[in-house]
Amino acid sequence: MSSTSLTLPESEPAASRKRRTLEILGAAAIVATYIYLVLNQPVDIAAGPGSASALVALSGFLVGAILLIVGVLPTLPTSTVVLIPVALVLNIVMGQFIGSTLVPFYLDAIGTVLIAVLAGPAAGAATGALSSIVWSFFNPTVLPFAAGAALIGFLAGIAARHGFFRRFYLAPVAGFITGMLAGVVSAPVAAFVFGGTSGVATGAIVSAFRAMGDSLLAAITKQALISDPMDKAIVFTVVAVLVYALPGRITLLFPFVRRFRVLAGTKDS
Repeated sequence: MSSTSLTLPESEPAASRKRRTLEILGAAAIVATYIYLVLNQPVDIAAGPGSASALVALSGFLVGAILLIVGVLPTLPTSTVVLIPVALVLNIVMGQFIGSTLVPFYLDAIGTVLIAVLAGPAAGAATGALSSIVWSFFNPTVLPFAAGAALIGFLAGIAARHGFFRRFYLAPVAGFITGMLAGVVSAPVAAFVFGGTSGVATGAIVSAFRAMGDSLLAAITKQALISDPMDKAIVFTVVAVLVYALPGRITLLFPFVRRFRVLAGTKDS
Protein backbone atom coordinates (compact mmCIF):
# COMPACT_ATOMS: atom_id res chain seq x y z
CA MET A 1 0.00 0.00 0.00
CA SER A 2 1.10 3.54 -0.61
CA SER A 3 0.42 6.53 1.60
CA THR A 4 0.69 8.97 -1.31
CA SER A 5 -2.35 11.23 -1.69
CA LEU A 6 -4.05 11.27 -5.10
CA THR A 7 -3.95 15.05 -5.26
CA LEU A 8 -1.38 17.73 -4.60
CA PRO A 9 -1.40 19.29 -1.13
CA GLU A 10 -3.60 22.39 -0.82
CA SER A 11 -3.10 25.36 1.43
CA GLU A 12 -5.19 25.59 4.56
CA PRO A 13 -7.69 26.89 5.59
CA ALA A 14 -9.13 27.58 2.11
CA ALA A 15 -8.72 23.95 1.07
CA SER A 16 -10.38 22.82 4.30
CA ARG A 17 -13.38 25.07 3.67
CA LYS A 18 -13.65 23.76 0.10
CA ARG A 19 -13.61 20.16 1.29
CA ARG A 20 -16.16 20.87 3.99
CA THR A 21 -18.47 22.59 1.45
CA LEU A 22 -18.31 19.59 -0.87
CA GLU A 23 -19.04 17.22 2.01
CA ILE A 24 -22.04 19.30 3.09
CA LEU A 25 -23.39 19.42 -0.48
CA GLY A 26 -22.92 15.66 -0.83
CA ALA A 27 -24.75 14.97 2.41
CA ALA A 28 -27.51 17.39 1.38
CA ALA A 29 -27.98 15.56 -1.95
CA ILE A 30 -28.34 12.21 -0.16
CA VAL A 31 -30.78 13.62 2.41
CA ALA A 32 -32.86 15.37 -0.28
CA THR A 33 -33.10 12.13 -2.29
CA TYR A 34 -34.20 10.25 0.83
CA ILE A 35 -36.91 12.83 1.54
CA TYR A 36 -38.08 12.60 -2.09
CA LEU A 37 -38.47 8.83 -1.80
CA VAL A 38 -40.36 8.99 1.51
CA LEU A 39 -42.72 11.73 0.35
CA ASN A 40 -43.43 10.35 -3.13
CA GLN A 41 -43.43 6.63 -2.24
CA PRO A 42 -42.50 5.53 -5.80
CA VAL A 43 -43.43 1.85 -5.95
CA ASP A 44 -42.10 1.60 -9.53
CA ILE A 45 -38.56 1.93 -8.20
CA ALA A 46 -38.50 -1.83 -7.66
CA ALA A 47 -38.73 -2.24 -11.45
CA GLY A 48 -35.07 -1.32 -11.76
CA PRO A 49 -32.88 1.58 -12.92
CA GLY A 50 -35.10 2.10 -15.99
CA SER A 51 -37.99 3.67 -14.06
CA ALA A 52 -38.21 7.45 -13.61
CA SER A 53 -38.12 7.33 -9.82
CA ALA A 54 -35.16 4.96 -9.88
CA LEU A 55 -33.27 7.38 -12.12
CA VAL A 56 -34.00 10.24 -9.71
CA ALA A 57 -32.84 8.16 -6.75
CA LEU A 58 -29.80 6.89 -8.63
CA SER A 59 -28.79 10.42 -9.69
CA GLY A 60 -29.34 11.95 -6.27
CA PHE A 61 -27.44 9.30 -4.36
CA LEU A 62 -24.66 9.14 -6.97
CA VAL A 63 -24.14 12.92 -6.98
CA GLY A 64 -24.05 12.89 -3.18
CA ALA A 65 -21.51 10.06 -3.09
CA ILE A 66 -19.29 11.73 -5.73
CA LEU A 67 -19.33 15.07 -3.88
CA LEU A 68 -18.37 13.31 -0.66
CA ILE A 69 -15.50 11.49 -2.37
CA VAL A 70 -14.25 14.64 -4.13
CA GLY A 71 -14.41 16.49 -0.83
CA VAL A 72 -12.45 13.93 1.09
CA LEU A 73 -10.11 12.87 -1.75
CA PRO A 74 -7.20 15.22 -0.88
CA THR A 75 -7.02 13.61 2.55
CA LEU A 76 -7.07 10.03 1.29
CA PRO A 77 -3.98 7.98 0.58
CA THR A 78 -4.03 5.92 -2.59
CA SER A 79 -4.45 2.83 -0.41
CA THR A 80 -7.92 3.99 0.69
CA VAL A 81 -9.15 4.55 -2.87
CA VAL A 82 -7.92 1.09 -3.79
CA LEU A 83 -9.69 -0.35 -0.74
CA ILE A 84 -13.12 1.15 -1.52
CA PRO A 85 -13.98 -1.27 -4.39
CA VAL A 86 -13.01 -4.17 -2.13
CA ALA A 87 -15.36 -2.79 0.53
CA LEU A 88 -18.20 -2.54 -2.01
CA VAL A 89 -17.79 -6.17 -3.04
CA LEU A 90 -17.66 -7.29 0.60
CA ASN A 91 -20.89 -5.41 1.37
CA ILE A 92 -22.73 -6.81 -1.63
CA VAL A 93 -21.61 -10.42 -1.29
CA MET A 94 -22.37 -10.58 2.42
CA GLY A 95 -25.67 -8.71 2.06
CA GLN A 96 -26.88 -10.84 -0.83
CA PHE A 97 -25.98 -14.08 0.95
CA ILE A 98 -27.40 -13.19 4.39
CA GLY A 99 -30.55 -11.71 2.84
CA SER A 100 -31.38 -15.07 1.28
CA THR A 101 -31.12 -16.99 4.57
CA LEU A 102 -33.28 -17.24 7.68
CA VAL A 103 -30.84 -15.12 9.68
CA PRO A 104 -32.65 -11.88 10.74
CA PHE A 105 -29.58 -9.71 10.10
CA TYR A 106 -27.95 -8.04 7.07
CA LEU A 107 -24.15 -7.92 7.56
CA ASP A 108 -24.02 -5.72 4.44
CA ALA A 109 -22.06 -2.86 6.02
CA ILE A 110 -18.76 -4.49 7.01
CA GLY A 111 -16.91 -2.83 4.12
CA THR A 112 -18.56 0.53 4.80
CA VAL A 113 -17.63 0.53 8.49
CA LEU A 114 -14.09 -0.64 7.68
CA ILE A 115 -13.55 2.34 5.35
CA ALA A 116 -15.12 4.71 7.91
CA VAL A 117 -12.80 3.54 10.68
CA LEU A 118 -9.71 3.89 8.48
CA ALA A 119 -10.62 7.04 6.51
CA GLY A 120 -13.36 8.91 8.40
CA PRO A 121 -17.08 9.79 8.23
CA ALA A 122 -17.19 11.28 4.71
CA ALA A 123 -15.36 8.33 3.15
CA GLY A 124 -17.63 5.95 5.08
CA ALA A 125 -20.79 7.73 3.93
CA ALA A 126 -19.62 7.73 0.31
CA THR A 127 -18.81 4.02 0.49
CA GLY A 128 -22.24 3.23 1.94
CA ALA A 129 -24.06 5.15 -0.78
CA LEU A 130 -21.90 3.74 -3.58
CA SER A 131 -22.41 0.23 -2.27
CA SER A 132 -26.20 0.55 -2.57
CA ILE A 133 -25.91 2.12 -6.03
CA VAL A 134 -23.71 -0.66 -7.43
CA TRP A 135 -25.79 -3.37 -5.74
CA SER A 136 -29.02 -1.91 -7.14
CA PHE A 137 -28.04 -2.78 -10.72
CA PHE A 138 -28.84 -6.43 -10.03
CA ASN A 139 -31.02 -5.97 -6.91
CA PRO A 140 -33.10 -2.76 -7.36
CA THR A 141 -34.71 -3.08 -3.91
CA VAL A 142 -31.56 -1.85 -2.15
CA LEU A 143 -31.30 1.52 -3.94
CA PRO A 144 -33.82 3.40 -1.74
CA PHE A 145 -31.81 2.35 1.32
CA ALA A 146 -28.68 4.20 0.15
CA ALA A 147 -29.30 7.05 2.61
CA GLY A 148 -29.37 4.60 5.51
CA ALA A 149 -26.18 2.98 4.23
CA ALA A 150 -24.50 6.40 4.02
CA LEU A 151 -25.67 7.23 7.55
CA ILE A 152 -24.08 4.02 8.87
CA GLY A 153 -20.75 4.95 7.27
CA PHE A 154 -20.95 8.50 8.63
CA LEU A 155 -21.79 7.40 12.19
CA ALA A 156 -19.08 4.71 12.13
CA GLY A 157 -16.53 7.38 11.23
CA ILE A 158 -17.79 9.64 14.02
CA ALA A 159 -17.55 6.75 16.48
CA ALA A 160 -13.98 6.02 15.34
CA ARG A 161 -13.04 9.69 15.68
CA HIS A 162 -14.30 9.76 19.27
CA GLY A 163 -12.39 6.67 20.38
CA PHE A 164 -15.03 3.94 20.28
CA PHE A 165 -12.52 1.63 18.57
CA ARG A 166 -9.75 2.27 21.13
CA ARG A 167 -11.52 -0.04 23.57
CA PHE A 168 -12.72 -3.28 22.05
CA TYR A 169 -15.88 -3.44 24.20
CA LEU A 170 -17.01 0.02 23.00
CA ALA A 171 -17.18 -0.96 19.32
CA PRO A 172 -20.40 -3.04 19.66
CA VAL A 173 -21.93 -0.25 21.79
CA ALA A 174 -21.32 2.23 18.97
CA GLY A 175 -22.70 -0.32 16.50
CA PHE A 176 -25.85 -0.83 18.59
CA ILE A 177 -26.56 2.91 18.71
CA THR A 178 -25.82 3.27 14.99
CA GLY A 179 -28.20 0.41 14.24
CA MET A 180 -31.03 2.07 16.15
CA LEU A 181 -30.66 5.32 14.18
CA ALA A 182 -30.23 3.50 10.86
CA GLY A 183 -33.32 1.40 11.57
CA VAL A 184 -35.45 4.48 12.22
CA VAL A 185 -34.23 6.07 8.96
CA SER A 186 -34.76 2.93 6.86
CA ALA A 187 -38.18 1.96 8.23
CA PRO A 188 -40.21 4.62 6.32
CA VAL A 189 -38.56 3.58 3.05
CA ALA A 190 -39.31 -0.09 3.65
CA ALA A 191 -42.91 0.73 4.60
CA PHE A 192 -43.84 3.36 2.03
CA VAL A 193 -41.83 2.17 -0.97
CA PHE A 194 -41.90 -1.60 -0.66
CA GLY A 195 -44.61 -2.40 1.90
CA GLY A 196 -42.20 -4.58 3.85
CA THR A 197 -38.56 -5.66 3.87
CA SER A 198 -36.60 -7.56 1.26
CA GLY A 199 -34.93 -10.08 3.57
CA VAL A 200 -36.48 -13.51 4.16
CA ALA A 201 -36.10 -13.56 7.94
CA THR A 202 -36.71 -9.83 8.48
CA GLY A 203 -39.86 -10.09 6.38
CA ALA A 204 -41.07 -12.91 8.64
CA ILE A 205 -40.61 -10.70 11.71
CA VAL A 206 -42.65 -7.93 10.06
CA SER A 207 -45.39 -10.43 9.25
CA ALA A 208 -45.45 -11.56 12.87
CA PHE A 209 -45.95 -8.01 14.15
CA ARG A 210 -48.62 -7.39 11.52
CA ALA A 211 -50.44 -10.52 12.70
CA MET A 212 -50.46 -9.04 16.21
CA GLY A 213 -52.31 -5.97 14.91
CA ASP A 214 -49.52 -3.45 14.28
CA SER A 215 -49.71 -1.03 11.37
CA LEU A 216 -47.21 -1.63 8.55
CA LEU A 217 -44.94 1.24 9.62
CA ALA A 218 -45.09 0.18 13.28
CA ALA A 219 -44.32 -3.44 12.39
CA ILE A 220 -41.36 -2.50 10.19
CA THR A 221 -40.02 -0.04 12.76
CA LYS A 222 -40.17 -2.71 15.49
CA GLN A 223 -38.45 -5.20 13.19
CA ALA A 224 -35.75 -2.64 12.39
CA LEU A 225 -35.19 -1.87 16.07
CA ILE A 226 -34.75 -5.60 16.70
CA SER A 227 -32.54 -6.48 13.73
CA ASP A 228 -30.51 -3.33 13.01
CA PRO A 229 -28.92 -2.67 16.45
CA MET A 230 -27.80 -6.30 16.83
CA ASP A 231 -26.65 -6.42 13.21
CA LYS A 232 -24.53 -3.28 13.54
CA ALA A 233 -23.14 -4.40 16.91
CA ILE A 234 -21.89 -7.55 15.14
CA VAL A 235 -20.57 -5.55 12.16
CA PHE A 236 -18.68 -3.05 14.34
CA THR A 237 -17.17 -5.94 16.35
CA VAL A 238 -16.06 -7.74 13.19
CA VAL A 239 -14.45 -4.54 11.89
CA ALA A 240 -12.69 -3.99 15.22
CA VAL A 241 -11.22 -7.48 14.92
CA LEU A 242 -10.16 -6.79 11.33
CA VAL A 243 -8.44 -3.44 11.98
CA TYR A 244 -6.54 -4.75 15.00
CA ALA A 245 -5.50 -7.82 12.98
CA LEU A 246 -3.86 -5.55 10.40
CA PRO A 247 -0.17 -4.74 10.91
CA GLY A 248 0.35 -1.36 12.54
CA ARG A 249 2.44 -0.13 9.62
CA ILE A 250 -0.66 -0.51 7.39
CA THR A 251 -3.24 1.17 9.65
CA LEU A 252 -0.80 4.04 10.26
CA LEU A 253 -0.80 4.77 6.53
CA PHE A 254 -4.24 6.31 7.02
CA PRO A 255 -4.05 9.99 8.13
CA PHE A 256 -7.46 9.73 9.81
CA VAL A 257 -6.21 6.91 12.07
CA ARG A 258 -3.09 8.88 13.05
CA ARG A 259 -4.77 12.28 13.49
CA PHE A 260 -7.61 11.08 15.74
CA ARG A 261 -5.77 8.15 17.37
CA VAL A 262 -8.54 5.83 16.21
CA LEU A 263 -6.90 2.66 17.48
CA ALA A 264 -5.35 1.85 20.85
CA GLY A 265 -1.63 2.55 20.83
CA THR A 266 -1.85 5.01 17.94
CA LYS A 267 0.24 8.12 18.51
CA ASP A 268 -0.45 11.59 17.17
CA SER A 269 1.22 12.37 13.85
